Parts: sequence; C-alpha cells; structure tokens
Amino acid sequence: MHVDVVIVGAGAAGLMCAATAGYRGRRVLLLEHARQAGQKILMSGGGRCNFTNLNSTPAQFLSANPRFCISALKRYPPQAFLELVERHGIEYTEKAAGQLFCSGKAREIVDMLKTECEWAGAELQLQTGVDTIEPYDGGYRVRAAAQTITTESLVIATGGLSIPTMGATPFGYEVARQFGLEVLPTRAGLVPFTLHPPLKERLAPLAGVSVPVAVSASGMRFEEPMLFTHRGLSGPAMLQISSFWQPGEPLVIDLLPGIDVDTDLVNRRAERPQSTILQYLDEHLPRRLARVLCEWHDWSRPLQEYARADIRQVASTLQSWAVHPAGTEGYRTAEVTLGGVDTRELSSQTMEAHKQPGLFFIGEVVDVTGHLGGHNFQWAWASAVAAGQVV
Repeated sequence: MHVDVVIVGAGAAGLMCAATAGYRGRRVLLLEHARQAGQKILMSGGGRCNFTNLNSTPAQFLSANPRFCISALKRYPPQAFLELVERHGIEYTEKAAGQLFCSGKAREIVDMLKTECEWAGAELQLQTGVDTIEPYDGGYRVRAAAQTITTESLVIATGGLSIPTMGATPFGYEVARQFGLEVLPTRAGLVPFTLHPPLKERLAPLAGVSVPVAVSASGMRFEEPMLFTHRGLSGPAMLQISSFWQPGEPLVIDLLPGIDVDTDLVNRRAERPQSTILQYLDEHLPRRLARVLCEWHDWSRPLQEYARADIRQVASTLQSWAVHPAGTEGYRTAEVTLGGVDTRELSSQTMEAHKQPGLFFIGEVVDVTGHLGGHNFQWAWASAVAAGQVV
C-alpha cells in the first residue's frame, strides 16, 4: 500500500496534521496504537480540555532553543484554532485569563478533529502499532499490524512519556535516534511534588486544602493556587514551577502574596496587643492551614509578647517558606514531558529533520514545552499545521 503521508500518533498534533495535509489533497494514513484517538485530549482540563490560551506567545515555552517555536506559533495563533472551534459550534468558556475550556466535554474537540480528518479524506486506523520503519526509495517503508506501507513523508506525533497508563511510550525518541537525530534528556513536567516523610506527616491534615501562593525556584516565580495532597503539593502553582525546579533545590513559597505581613503584625500589635497570630491568619488563610501553622511554630502567645525580631521571623516563615521536595510524582501524573527531539535537528518552518528529508516531528515529542494553561495544546496545533502544510 502506498500513501503520500503516514502520521504515527492520533493525538492532538497527529489529528491536526492529518486534516491539514488531507485538505491539500494529500493521501494521508494516520496510525494510532491505542483503542481511541485523542486520549490525552479527553482527560485534559478535568475532562473539559483547556484547548488553547489566547495569550500564548513564545515566552510561555521552555526549550534548549527558545526561538525555535516562534515561527510555528506566529503562523498559527490561538485565534486560528478558536475560529475552528467556533465553526463547529463548540461552546467554550474562559476561566483564568486567556484559558479556554469546552463548556461541555473534551470529546467535542476530539470529534471536531476526527470530523476534519474525515472531511479532508485522511484515513485513521486505530489499534495499529508500528513495528518497523526503514528508508525506502527516497521515502519510508512502515510495517504496522501485518501491513506494509510506503510513503514519501513520515510524521512522528507520538507524544512524550507522561501518563504511561494512557499508552505513552518512548517510540518517537527511538525513531529519532534510529535516523541519527539528537534527543535531549527527558523528565516529567507540570507535575505534583512529593515530600519527605516528616513534612508529609505534618501536612497530612491539610489534604484537600487549596490556597493562593507565590512560589519561586530557579529564578522563576508563579502566583497561582497551591493544593495540599496526601502525597505532597500540587495545584497550578506547583505544576508550573515543577518544569523549572531542579532536584535538591528548595521551593520558596509565599503563603500571603501581595500582603506585607511584617507591617501588618507590627500595626496589629500596637492596636490590638491581646490578639493572636491565629486570629490574623484566620482572616487570610483557610482555617485548617492557619491552625496547622500556629501549632507547628508554637505561635500561641498574644502579639504583645512578640519582640520586633520575633514578628520579623513570623513574617519570613509565612512569606519565604523553603520546602525541599523529595521529588515529583514523575511521568505517572505529569501533564507533559520536558526535553525530547533536539530542535536543532529540525526546521522551525516545517518540523522536517535537516538530515533526513521527509521525516517530521511535531507536538510533545519535540523539545518544546509550554506552561500550564492551554499552551501545550497550542504548540500541538501550531507545529502540526507547520508540518501539514508541506508534507
């Protein structure tokens, strides 16, 4: 069997690329080893899919080569995908600034992409794993599920290593190495932190408590909610900073961002000397968290008994809490994979490998990783369109 384009992986990037290429009149075969297409789309955003971010710019992406993503993102901006969503009549809502979610279910996005593939004439084969890939007559020969397929263009859209229970594998990296492309070290990104047993035990009563914080590590700072869990720390703030945190480094957490705690407590001591730190924290933090902090640090005395240096120490504890994580939950719960196919090996215009004509890599398998909030989907759409316009 011969087709113009074989795309391996029917996730966000693969589906988008298949439709784009199909509309150009190319004969496209999309292979997916799982039982259904778009599995990570279906589970994303709590089942409602944060499908893009209106404020997505290259500044929201990590890569060893930060400039690589500029071209694709510029040529296919968030508004372009939003127009597609609106054409299909999918209702959406904006949560945090720029973050767009389906008002209904994430399946609407998968159905939209599958419909686009159908309209474009792209063929989708599910439960079809690729066995071998080899160069053939200026193109590629792919063996998959007892089929032998020849093609001019081969697109790898197999994603990274995050959430192996959804079928994630290192297949894309193996293909890159097979053809002599450099693959940068990978690690889990947008992932919760685990804690060492003593701290984990101390914070255990707080499981389920969420609080707005500012967290810093490796020169980056995010102001988002943090969630205490049975295993450690999660929530948007922790997921965001996890992509920058390095093992052994502390997370510095400000539990009361935007508040001058030191000045507040000094003033309160003067005006209400009998009041306590617990009473102050009850005004700003969830009750459970306020109690745990006061018991932990023995902040039980009235403010009039705190010297100026004591108050300064209390403020520092609340606004520069240094947490040394045991690690992260790893690929098991990570939303993305950092690292991957080295962008120096690829054309930023087309996603094609410089040294291997006709071989393309798109989406998460490439060393381009977005912040939390729809940016990674926007990279999937943009990189897919960049490749789909030329395959």
